[in-house]
Amino acid sequence: MLANELYNRLDEDFDIKNIRDDWSFMDFNSYIVPTFKSKYMGLILDNSHNIEKVYTATFPDKEIIERILDTNAFDLLLFSHHAMGYRGNAEGFPFYNIPLAYLEEMKKRRISFYMLHAPLDRNGEYSTSVSLAKALNLEVVDEFCQYDNIKVGVICKTSFKSVLDFSDHVGKVIGHDIKLRNYGEADIRNGKIAIAAGGGSYPFVATELADLGINVYLTGFTKPLQYFEPTMEFHKIVKDNQINVIGATHYSTEKYACISMVDYFEKLGICAAFLEGKYFLEDL
Repeated sequence: MLANELYNRLDEDFDIKNIRDDWSFMDFNSYIVPTFKSKYMGLILDNSHNIEKVYTATFPDKEIIERILDTNAFDLLLFSHHAMGYRGNAEGFPFYNIPLAYLEEMKKRRISFYMLHAPLDRNGEYSTSVSLAKALNLEVVDEFCQYDNIKVGVICKTSFKSVLDFSDHVGKVIGHDIKLRNYGEADIRNGKIAIAAGGGSYPFVATELADLGINVYLTGFTKPLQYFEPTMEFHKIVKDNQINVIGATHYSTEKYACISMVDYFEKLGICAAFLEGKYFLEDL
């Protein structure tokens, strides 16, 4: 498929012209296309005329790019949910820029890079929270968690009665250790739970959950950070309102959207594959 046709299709299908995002903290070097430096979404590296295959990933980590380079293939697209790599075990800010040597090699191999963060978080067929709900076999009945005029969280019905049983179910699906903070009663209230994939530990989210009467919340990053006050305030609010919080890591709660994007590209007639990345229990 012609690369520009694919970029334009993604731009249109995910309505990027009407969504805001912010990656102003990135290193904007000469490899990055000018439009990304103002829009902070969509095409980042324009290295290909044709796209023969798409690799989807949650983060453009160095290990992910190395695996693509190791294929020795040309005319590829890396599609990612984030514009930067992620190290959850790093002290302080966990995101890092793709090294220049990798960008140079991607240019030589005609490997382009396209990113959707806020547009893929916005609730929809391929979105992060909806895809996680599907993976957990939950029925989405409503949405919540609005920021920058988009809603990114979902309210789901569940047949599970106890918080512990639901937490065990999440752990089995996710496939690694998760963390349940028992801040509330042991039973799930009204058979409903809330999901906001990724980094959902913000005070406004906790306040909305309390207003909705939800007592079980599943998100990715749940670690209280002394140096980032919103996370501390989040935990205070959920404790005060007896809302149980389940953390399943930033990566693992968002990867299902990138898995579902394989289907999106294949429906366009493009070969696609998901590249499994790395989760960090330090997120919890």
